[in-house]
Amino acid sequence: MTLDPGAAFRLDGKVAVVTGASAGLGARFARVLDAAGARVVVAARRADRLDRLALQLHDGFAVACDLAEDGAAEALVAATLAHYGRVDIVVNNAGVSEPTPALDEDTRKFGHTLRVNLVAPFELAREAARSMIAGDGGTIVNVASIWGVVGVGQIPEAGYAASKGGLVNLTRELGAQWARKGVRVNCLAPGWFRSEMTEGLMFGDERAERWIRQRTPMGRGGEEHELDGALLFLASDASTYVTGQVLCVDGGWTTV
Repeated sequence: MTLDPGAAFRLDGKVAVVTGASAGLGARFARVLDAAGARVVVAARRADRLDRLALQLHDGFAVACDLAEDGAAEALVAATLAHYGRVDIVVNNAGVSEPTPALDEDTRKFGHTLRVNLVAPFELAREAARSMIAGDGGTIVNVASIWGVVGVGQIPEAGYAASKGGLVNLTRELGAQWARKGVRVNCLAPGWFRSEMTEGLMFGDERAERWIRQRTPMGRGGEEHELDGALLFLASDASTYVTGQVLCVDGGWTTV
């Protein structure tokens, strides 16, 4: 038998759904899964960007939707099943971030952040898992953040921190519930990466970038490609004995 470690990371024939795919890390995730052989459903609110991305993939399919709306997750899974007949991988990447001091963060805004960052990923995971359990199983990757593991403080985001902390423990609970049903659930927790969300907040501002360099043990923020391996590990058969885990890709931020 020939040993080929790289084969475990291949996704040939798999169908992957990536939310928040119209820009930033989500678009990158879609391209990485595509390069590994997956057929990729890209989902977000901005249809024009999704359509362009889908055309760049080998076998891409765009579904414009707002996952904060009731029934959106069910419709996304239904569209995926209608187009490809299966769903094997879900990357719950869509999210919102609006830094506001907790004393000024009203309940409506706090609730909206939880709706997008925590409730919507649960709904999509649940709907996808129903199909996965009835079929050949699957894997769900929830994209959280270092905010889900530690507090930051200097950037006030109580709602965001609460939503990502909830997503981390939701990952553990779903991983435990579905472990014997063929569905693995894990969490990817990025540190400081340049994206549409962080541009202007943490990147492009010398003071903020200096703060990141000083506080991060590796002395820098992450490069976009440095999430590729972690994503493929969690999404592929390279991690078949891993579930309910949180993989921090943060240059050591959460170790100190």
